[in-house]
Amino acid sequence: MHLLIPSLSLFILSSSCQSNRAAEPVLSDSLSAKKIIIDTQPPIKKPKPYTQLEYQKKEVLTAASGTKSVIFNSSGTKLFAMNLEGMSLYEFDQKSRNLTKEYKFKPTPGMGWDYNRSRPIKSYQEKPVEACFSHDDEILWVSLHNAEGIVPIWVNNFSKNIKTDAPDQKTKPITVIYPGQNKTETFSVPLIETGKTPKVIARTADSKYLLVSNWHSHNTSVLELDKDKYPYGKVISTVPVSAIPRGIVVDDKNDRSYVAIMGGASLAVINNKTWKKDSSISVASNPRHLVMDTSGHLFVSYNKLATIACLDAETGKTLFTAKTHAQPRTIILSKNQKFIFVTCYNGDYVDVYKINDDNFEKVASLPCSGHPVGVDIYEDDDKLEAWVCSYSNGRINIYTFKKK
Repeated sequence: MHLLIPSLSLFILSSSCQSNRAAEPVLSDSLSAKKIIIDTQPPIKKPKPYTQLEYQKKEVLTAASGTKSVIFNSSGTKLFAMNLEGMSLYEFDQKSRNLTKEYKFKPTPGMGWDYNRSRPIKSYQEKPVEACFSHDDEILWVSLHNAEGIVPIWVNNFSKNIKTDAPDQKTKPITVIYPGQNKTETFSVPLIETGKTPKVIARTADSKYLLVSNWHSHNTSVLELDKDKYPYGKVISTVPVSAIPRGIVVDDKNDRSYVAIMGGASLAVINNKTWKKDSSISVASNPRHLVMDTSGHLFVSYNKLATIACLDAETGKTLFTAKTHAQPRTIILSKNQKFIFVTCYNGDYVDVYKINDDNFEKVASLPCSGHPVGVDIYEDDDKLEAWVCSYSNGRINIYTFKKK
């Protein structure tokens, strides 16, 4: 209902609803009127500010063999774990900590890679590595280590995981198991070929484009997405890089993407309009993972150097660094971008730092057995939970912090 304020006098008008629509008041032609629309929607609740974290407790959940990465949906209600050796995805409920679904791939022979001896080995294609949500968490994109491609999974509506008339499209069968229930569902998802040994997946904010770093192909694939057209994505550009790529971060504000060249000592800068490489930023050796804040700072983990760094994204200048436990892998920022969490693979620790203007201030070093590798964060007004997966023992460790 509108409140109308004529220029000469104030009229208070009432009307009844007809056909679910309010009747429009009629004004005399001699009167000019201005309409003031009153918003009756409740205001959006802003997160409660905090400046300190106080460690409280640790919980341990069982996932599957070789859990490589974890990712929350945007609401924080569900966490998905990519189990590389288990050839599966696990879906956990954040509140109850219960395993709610198991997405199991059907294994087919493929060639893998022995990272210790640097040689190919016989393996299976369906080994999930990393993942990324798109289209308001409707589609979960998963990289398959030995399948030379990625798969889109509709996680909220399985009926959309249906192959349409595309006879040449490769697919991967998945069986969903509901623990504690006598219930399963089976469907196939399209395999979109990108490159050899796909790793990190990142998207633009509008879910129009997806980037994939291909470890052994030494390139980055760019996909154009269309959730209404099977197979929901197609490769439109392949960007060569100088050596092994891994971490990716997308800067939507400046139409750039940064790719960590883990096999070298640089970050490749991609133009998000042309989808070609623009330049390189020289950094320290062996950069693995990248994240970015809203102020134009890049954060990098240097695997071999046991170091994290804050960089100015525009100039590439290193602003400050901090030592970590051995082999820092995945890094992630808190929601307020004031804290950074680091999984240290060989160190068997999770390191936590407060990000100050010119330094990293260590908050905690938390033991985490089984080679921690992936991490994502859940937050509410009172607490922060870091969900960390360990590769060798297939566990998820939940570290809870009180906000202050």
